[in-house]
Amino acid sequence: MSDQSKIFDKIVLNRRSLRAFLPEPVGRDTLEQIFAVAQRAPSNCNTQPWQAHVASGESLENLRSQMSEKFMAGELSMDFPYDGKYEGVYQQRQHGSAQALYDAVNVAREDKAGRHQQFMRNFIFFDAPHVAFMFLPEPFGLREAADLGMYAQTLMLAMTAHGLGSCPQTALSFQANFIRDTLGIDSSNKLMFGISFGYPDPDAPANTCTTDRAVLADAVTFHD
Repeated sequence: MSDQSKIFDKIVLNRRSLRAFLPEPVGRDTLEQIFAVAQRAPSNCNTQPWQAHVASGESLENLRSQMSEKFMAGELSMDFPYDGKYEGVYQQRQHGSAQALYDAVNVAREDKAGRHQQFMRNFIFFDAPHVAFMFLPEPFGLREAADLGMYAQTLMLAMTAHGLGSCPQTALSFQANFIRDTLGIDSSNKLMFGISFGYPDPDAPANTCTTDRAVLADAVTFHD
């Protein structure tokens, strides 16, 4: 195994969804370097069908101060349907992942208030100093959404390589209109999800959460 492959393997294995961040902002030069590297992500016919809007500082605080209240008031607007249902092994993985987080923050299964409180931390971005909102321009759809996913993974790996943590959040797509209005984004850009990121809080119990992965044979079949 080459030194280069060892470094790459380490970066991939170190990337995980973190849910507690230090308030220290990431420098603009570092941000631009990370997002420039992410631009090398693959896409169908090199169309690069993504728009990332990064909120920091006052822009982020304007969102953070209102999103929880708006969610609790039922002020929801989603550009893409959120109606998928997990069954079988996929549901087991979903429940296992959620339980791993609740165990890390010492929230019991029957503690509905504690679970709700943990969920609501989505809307304050887990105290992160930055959020990247991931948009698809109209009229892109499923195929281009796959491209956006490859871009997001490349972005999060670049963040990991620079010592940052990240958390991709579907919940941040629940208030697409409010986010567009606050950041001055054209309505032709459709919000798919957001990524909270920054320097990880090493002392936060939530960041001790780890989830397993399916064995290789469950996900990959080799045909000789």
